[in-house]
Amino acid sequence: MADLNVPPRRPRDDRGWDGYQHPHPDGYRDPHAAPYAGAHPGAAPGPQWVGPDGFAPAAGGYPPQGGFPQQGGYAQPAGGYGPPPGPGLPTLDDDGDEPPNRGRRRALATLGGAAVVAGGAAFALSPQVRGLFTGDAAAGDATGTVTTDGNAARPSGQQPSTVRTYTEQNESYMGSRAGEALKRNAPTGGRLYGSPAAAAEATKVTVKTVLAKDPIRHLATRTTFGATPKMLADIKRLGIDDWLRQQLEPEKIAPTKAELKLAELQSLKLSPTQLRDQREQLNEKGVDPARETVDATIARQIWSDRQLFEVMVDFWNDFLHVAADFDGGENYRNAFDRDVIRKHALGSYPEMLVAANKHPALLLYLNQVDSRKDAVNENLARENLELYSVGVDGGYTEKDVRQAALLQTGRGVADGKYKFFAERHYLGKVKILGFSHANNSDDPVAADKVIDSYIRYIATHPSTARYVAQNLATRFVSDTPPKSVVDRLAKAYTTNKGQIRPVLATLFSSSEFWAAVGQKVRRPMEYLVATYRALGVSPDAAPGYSGDNRRTPFAQGLRQIQDKMRELGQYPMGKPTPDGYADVYLAWTSAGTMIDGWNEAGDLIAGYRKQFTFAKPEKLVAKPPTTAGAYVDALAQRLVHQKLSAKEKKLVLAVAGVAESAKVDATFNGAIAAVARTILASPQHHLR
Repeated sequence: MADLNVPPRRPRDDRGWDGYQHPHPDGYRDPHAAPYAGAHPGAAPGPQWVGPDGFAPAAGGYPPQGGFPQQGGYAQPAGGYGPPPGPGLPTLDDDGDEPPNRGRRRALATLGGAAVVAGGAAFALSPQVRGLFTGDAAAGDATGTVTTDGNAARPSGQQPSTVRTYTEQNESYMGSRAGEALKRNAPTGGRLYGSPAAAAEATKVTVKTVLAKDPIRHLATRTTFGATPKMLADIKRLGIDDWLRQQLEPEKIAPTKAELKLAELQSLKLSPTQLRDQREQLNEKGVDPARETVDATIARQIWSDRQLFEVMVDFWNDFLHVAADFDGGENYRNAFDRDVIRKHALGSYPEMLVAANKHPALLLYLNQVDSRKDAVNENLARENLELYSVGVDGGYTEKDVRQAALLQTGRGVADGKYKFFAERHYLGKVKILGFSHANNSDDPVAADKVIDSYIRYIATHPSTARYVAQNLATRFVSDTPPKSVVDRLAKAYTTNKGQIRPVLATLFSSSEFWAAVGQKVRRPMEYLVATYRALGVSPDAAPGYSGDNRRTPFAQGLRQIQDKMRELGQYPMGKPTPDGYADVYLAWTSAGTMIDGWNEAGDLIAGYRKQFTFAKPEKLVAKPPTTAGAYVDALAQRLVHQKLSAKEKKLVLAVAGVAESAKVDATFNGAIAAVARTILASPQHHLR
């Protein structure tokens, strides 16, 4: 009956990315364009504070000006968000007249139906500071009580947790009644052992779970996108310690056939400059570079043998999130994936954050290219603190955000590459969360290095250590990880100055990891990828499938998987906003999503995606037993790597309409597809 819920198969729109066209040669806001926002008839001279909302709405809807592009950038809400006519923005001294509840995330950056939510109130620097920039003035001092005093709604000393940009994606769900129930079944404490194998052997699993309390199965499902018979055999052969050691050195693992086939994705190895220069040719071939970046990630999740590395790439794509579908993603998101996330996924997080803050993708995504000393945009400065380092409760204040925004002025993009514009950079003393610097050098290299020093400072801050540790523990241990393991991971992060491998080694040597069997539920994307892996789908096209003249069958198949993930609500780099996807079960509880996933599993069992090769369901078990009960046991072992409970087994047999002792052939008397699909809908496949 579930087949009735299968959505109709519709042709997709594969027109390429003509809709991303921009008015400037480098494809985006011209970094040399002048004047910036605020330059309009009647505007007051001097610096203006541009919050994440841009400028306040003008009465009557003043049209966008200067640095506010009408195409591809932030869409203008009703009434407009251009600079107000007349004397310009109010100074901080006049902010008492501003609406106290103006939302910070209002403006929308839209692309293909996906909206990047951003926003904020507009602020002007005080008159006292304005004079610092009206000529060749000496360096200022942003640490005083004038520059960043804020307003009545946002005083400079206010804790950001009271005006947070986003609700913390995991905690917000776990505070519910269902979250409290999950906490009661989570392991409560533990200890560190000399090695992962020692921890696995010594740890007793006491939580209630339907999963087998098998450490090898637990390791395989928790550190990969889905266990396979080959992987389980490899762990048994190598041992837990050596297998993990191998996974932590992905550069030594040979690429799989599917990874070699990624050469069929035409944009994948092109630089941003090449993507820009070859735009027309790629459009004619129906190539969308941003979507091909997602396609390649999906392929690696399904078929790569570097599974722990891919899990960590996915982790960082949520933690240091830059959406694929943003105005700029078509040229820069693939380079960000290659040069920032993948380069540092098992290396140094401080170096990853430094690289991210000098990458065009992040600078465009969070509007840093629009920030200069006389029109300061706080988007990136805020998210560096709130999302990418110490966390919203990490101890910084609104004043810290504003000083960081001043410090980070000057960073931009020119000719498709990162460039520091010294003439746009604020000079003057800053103090941010314990980091202080005179910031008075007009040498661009020296000024740029000051910003790098600040980024490294916040990336190694104790609050960042705990924030990273909390997120890693949530990813690998449970939705409610014990404080003991979070503390241990934070200490390892601090001791090793943000190096990730030692933190993971500590995690896998902790008893809390091994005690948390069954404490994580697969998100929609993870369920789909795990299903492909469980069924042993091959990246080669089915015999006789020819495809079309635009893309290879492999490329077409990956795009169809991506489209399905979009329907399910999760795909790599898919969250429009910078907070990334939530990593807790309660964020994804949806009957419709589950049914849609089960329907896709049914399609895969039936081999509907001819771009790939599928094993016939009657071939999943090499030598199928001749009685129904034994066949279910063998098929469950093949697909979910354990037997089902007696009650679950009875339900599966009811789907086929046979008794446990009934004689069946290899096709389960014609019901093998339904039986396999039911097993893939079981808790054993949903849990990881």
